[in-house]
Amino acid sequence: MGHHGWQGNPPGTEDAARRRIVEAATACLDRAGLAKTSLSDVAAEAGVTRQTVYRYFPGLKDILRAVALAGVEEFAGRMERHLASFGTAAEAAVESVVFAVRTVPGEPHMGLLLQAGEAEFFTVGVVSPLAFSFGARILRNVPVDWAAAGVTTEEDLQGLAEILMRLFLSFLQYPSTPSLTDEELRALVRRWIGPALQNPGSAELR
Repeated sequence: MGHHGWQGNPPGTEDAARRRIVEAATACLDRAGLAKTSLSDVAAEAGVTRQTVYRYFPGLKDILRAVALAGVEEFAGRMERHLASFGTAAEAAVESVVFAVRTVPGEPHMGLLLQAGEAEFFTVGVVSPLAFSFGARILRNVPVDWAAAGVTTEEDLQGLAEILMRLFLSFLQYPSTPSLTDEELRALVRRWIGPALQNPGSAELR
């Protein structure tokens, strides 16, 4: 592949090279923060030249996007563990919105897009079909009886994930004035989302 540097251990594939650059960027960001991380810092951390980095990423913002996406799995795991403490579908759905609104801005990696002024890219990512499928996977893994709440098919689950993610995005980008406390936000979402998840259902999720 014609790689140079890489601290004497060149990656074997193009994907591996991208992954190494993202890992280098993550290390820089964790150590110095966004304001003090440059593309040159990332290149030095990876043991390559700036030109090598440019081969895989047009600029630092593109690397930040990749770092943020790499943090999604870890975030999803923490959300699933948090939602597991709620006993009903309505409670889990409401809490998913509250958890996301309060947690995402402070995420060390996912929040990078907002910190870097990449809110538009963040928005597009959240409202994509891939994101909805990912949201549905999180809900599916929460140990509540979705079928009893009328969520009986995979299409239902993806639809619920889409509504919840669009709601989360709205609260995140256009916060209430004055700001809502966690309990006020929870009560508002519960008032309008909760009734939709009270319908009895008998079919199992498939």
